[in-house]
Amino acid sequence: MLIVQVFAVVKPEFVDAFKAATLDNATHSIQEPGIVRFDVLQQQDDPTRFTLIEAYTTPDAPAAHKATAHYARWRDAVEPMMAEPRTNVKYGDVFVPVT
Repeated sequence: MLIVQVFAVVKPEFVDAFKAATLDNATHSIQEPGIVRFDVLQQQDDPTRFTLIEAYTTPDAPAAHKATAHYARWRDAVEPMMAEPRTNVKYGDVFVPVT
């Protein structure tokens, strides 16, 4: 399993629009065969900061995800909303219970 943690900092005026675009992407993403989970988190003490936790079945699954129409729609919609470039960290699983 490959887990990708994506960090996004959004301009304050775009928080609601970012959430809407990201929920659309997440809803479609969890229907992909290569995605085990797709969590969207908003920081409590700074609502402009978000973390996406994406769990993939294989190392190739992120590329398949990025080839989908819903990802392209999300990427293009949120790019002007970013206060700074998105970053990510990749992890291997040690213990991730699948529900």
